Amino acid sequence: MSTTQSERLRGLLEPLVAARDLDLEEIEVTPAGRSRVLRIVVDSDEGVQLDECADLSREASQVLDDSDVMGGAPYTLEVTSPGADRPLTEPRHYRRAVDRLIKARLHEGGEVVARIVAMDDTGLDLEVPGVKGRKPTARRIAFDEIAKARVELEFSRKSAKQDATRGETIDENDESRANGENDENKEEA
Repeated sequence: MSTTQSERLRGLLEPLVAARDLDLEEIEVTPAGRSRVLRIVVDSDEGVQLDECADLSREASQVLDDSDVMGGAPYTLEVTSPGADRPLTEPRHYRRAVDRLIKARLHEGGEVVARIVAMDDTGLDLEVPGVKGRKPTARRIAFDEIAKARVELEFSRKSAKQDATRGETIDENDESRANGENDENKEEA
């Protein structure tokens, strides 16, 4: 996509997206056989609902049809939200990922896999998981130290709960054991 076309598309679409309190994350035009695909990626702090994408698609389609920015060749319009594994490149991306596990590659070399606890204008406060029963550790990373970062998908994140009697953190799967329940020790009534 030429810079001029990209700038024209952004100029047409950004007001539509902003009017819905969304962020225009990306505009991409890719060839698809004899046609093209125009993909508009939007996001917000609250996430994006399917209905919002559909409404924005209808409105964008009308604006694009009324302009000549896409030229005469056919195209397919897609309005979507970013995938879970999209790169974290802007401070708002990190803000939206607070309390999520990320993998960051550092400019100085090495990687860090940690949970974002908090963030500010200069960087991230992280909790690096403990290994082999060790407690998690806190770490601060400045944005300018990060070469590349993504959210790590967690399919079975353990929910931390405090067991007041032992003062330990346990996960939901261990809750029955923490309450003194054990299938082998239960008496049948």
